[in-house]
Amino acid sequence: MAKIIQKNSVIQINREPMVILPLKEYDKLRESAMPTYYLKGKDAEALDKLVKNGLKDHREGKTIKASSLKGALRIYEKDSKN
Repeated sequence: MAKIIQKNSVIQINREPMVILPLKEYDKLRESAMPTYYLKGKDAEALDKLVKNGLKDHREGKTIKASSLKGALRIYEKDSKN
């Protein structure tokens, strides 16, 4: 059985500090959290290759800097036309 301790408005269960949230707030937090995806097989290999190539391009200075995706696409389009 877990030992529950309350000390200075911090609740600890087995020496781990706990956060108590209203259920509605917890649901909003859970919905806004980023999901975790695990890829296998060809999908994982394709992503590994994409990341490897992207890091290689970055090291070689072939990447561009932009403050947004829209800005990056504008720069990329200008570079493609030249």
